Amino acid sequence: MDKEIERQLKVLRRGVVEIVPEEELKAKIEKSITTGKPLRIKLGLDPTAPDIHLGHTVVLQKLRQFQELGHQIIIIIGDFTGRIGDPTGKSETRKQLTEAEVMANAETYKEQIFKILDPAKTEVTFNSSWLGKLDFADVIELAAKITVARMLERDDFAKRYRENRPISVHEFFYPLMQGYDSIALNADVELGGTDQKFNLLMGRQLQRDYGQEPQVAMMMPILPGLDGVQKMSKSLGNYIGVNETPKEMYGKTMSIPDELMMTYFELVTAVPLDELETIRKGLEDGSLHPRDVKMRLAREIVSLYHSKEAAWEAEKEFCSVFQQGDLPEDMPEVHINEEKIWLPRLLVRAGLAPSNSEARRLVRQGAVKIDGERITNVEDDINITNGMVLQVGKRKFARVFSDK
Repeated sequence: MDKEIERQLKVLRRGVVEIVPEEELKAKIEKSITTGKPLRIKLGLDPTAPDIHLGHTVVLQKLRQFQELGHQIIIIIGDFTGRIGDPTGKSETRKQLTEAEVMANAETYKEQIFKILDPAKTEVTFNSSWLGKLDFADVIELAAKITVARMLERDDFAKRYRENRPISVHEFFYPLMQGYDSIALNADVELGGTDQKFNLLMGRQLQRDYGQEPQVAMMMPILPGLDGVQKMSKSLGNYIGVNETPKEMYGKTMSIPDELMMTYFELVTAVPLDELETIRKGLEDGSLHPRDVKMRLAREIVSLYHSKEAAWEAEKEFCSVFQQGDLPEDMPEVHINEEKIWLPRLLVRAGLAPSNSEARRLVRQGAVKIDGERITNVEDDINITNGMVLQVGKRKFARVFSDK
């Protein structure tokens, strides 16, 4: 039994920042082996945005490991808590979503998480099924368990309080409701990012107050984005989305800094630990070239969300375009109803920049080429030559035609 406990702990420690407390996790695993009853592993997802990127998958990969060890995974779609929005890291009160917005996002989430988790072995539930049934007396009883002083221990609440920024009373209920989710499910373990520590520990405290054995809180790191500096975020544009094309996934992975490769291998792939150690040593002693290792990483990521065949095709095109200087075969065509057009406006029309201001920035940075020639003057008006190739950065292309 001791060997099996240690085997599970070795797998589960992978990439984890903190387990509170680890000795309780060990005891829960031992009890699970003895009784044959799987642990109940909880992850709450508030569907406040419709798309998942690799940063979100760090905890999903850990759930997959629990699942492969035979434990019960429970995904809570926070349709009730999502109407408030998690205040973690926010400097002001979040806009409340409508029920329709929450449910539409939830459906998209369910589709995306099953790219990683086995749907046959995953329970998906909505926390409105118990939170929506609490009456006002239940809410008062729940609120009486926690003091305002405890709530103000949260950095974001404390900062807003010091700066005299508004804190709505309903925001205090977010961690209470997330903690109540653990009571409703009698969770053994809850997962979250390091930014969720307060919420996860709240679940432990409330379970104890309600006479349950407290859950273990397991915190995963925040995945750095493609820039290697800030956390992966769609709003920052430094992300890899799980619904992106194989070509886009592969190309973005090849753009990450070399020093992040092992972090990505550990947190967002299923490559075994002993193999990761071999790769790490190969990079250190120079027997493995960083470019080859990064190509392996790109293939692993694309294979997870598409297929091995798609990964090899994406690699073939990447090598053709970026190592040999060829143009991509499936370049989109853009038709402009003008013979001459301002360059930033052309980039927006071609879908290569989201706005004129961003297009100006790209031009000034030297990221824009027309037929292989770099253009740096943001005031240029471009004469449309049918079939000319517009390029932004290393991965975005469009072939432009004039319909005039």
